[in-house]
Amino acid sequence: MSDALDVSLRLVKAQTALVRKFDSRLGSLFGVSLADFLVLLHLGRAEGGRMRRVDLAGALGLTASGVTRGLAPLERIGLIVREADARDARVAYAALTDTGRERLTDILKAAEQVAADVFAAPDWAGADIEQLATLLTRLGGTGLPQDHGTPS
Repeated sequence: MSDALDVSLRLVKAQTALVRKFDSRLGSLFGVSLADFLVLLHLGRAEGGRMRRVDLAGALGLTASGVTRGLAPLERIGLIVREADARDARVAYAALTDTGRERLTDILKAAEQVAADVFAAPDWAGADIEQLATLLTRLGGTGLPQDHGTPS
């Protein structure tokens, strides 16, 4: 097996382990998954707390239909709402509700704790985390857009 394939498979396994940790904590506390949290976080950072569904799909790396399926449960529990564009009926927005914004504050705190726990081991120094962030960025793992009011 090549080094590149070995590293790729290790990265996939690490990603799976991280998703499992986030899903476990966020699911038990708030009934949401990591994928749900990412939707809420993107909306929370978007101007006005809303995004066109097509833009949200691009930001999440999903298809438009994938976003529609992912938004439905969040709509049912009142964290987001569908909004039509007043000028173009073909355009649909996903927007945080007041409840969604409040819940995002709590979910964000729990997600921060999961991340802190992951990197709390004594063999993780700040420089290691910065280097990992740099390497992941080189692989296409860019960060989230600038914060436009995400509760801290």
